[in-house]
Amino acid sequence: MTIAQIMEKMIAFSEGNIHDIDHFIRVWTYARTIGKLEGLDGQTQFILEVAAITHDIACPLCREKYGNANGKRQEEEGAPMVEAFLADAGLTAGQLERVKFLVGHHHTFTGVDGPDYQILLEADYIANASENGYDAKNIERFLDRIVRTDAGKRLIRGVFRL
Repeated sequence: MTIAQIMEKMIAFSEGNIHDIDHFIRVWTYARTIGKLEGLDGQTQFILEVAAITHDIACPLCREKYGNANGKRQEEEGAPMVEAFLADAGLTAGQLERVKFLVGHHHTFTGVDGPDYQILLEADYIANASENGYDAKNIERFLDRIVRTDAGKRLIRGVFRL
């Protein structure tokens, strides 16, 4: 499947939940932008974009099962869900394993082992900060402690006028 086809499938999976759809499109847009600006190779960019589209696949289940979409529960529930969701997407075994790993760690800021992981963290944070009105101190702390990409730093500064 292409990125567009995976996006279409994820929109259908979201069953009209505009918040969820807007969020993953926003994360995908930031991730795609950072990845392109950072010069990722095509394979890594593809994996990043698939992970960005599907990173919150477990949110509806978590809200139903636990009453909230806690990040750790999203990670636990998301990895097996994304494997099933992408089973017919034509990804290689290695690509699928990496997407599962990223979805299963998108709220974990330690042990970052590649640019796709780093960029997914940055993109998801930018979307969450803008959607939830994080204060400048929180954003600056994230910028200082977590952000590693030059493009992510520029986007955060631009989006939040820091």
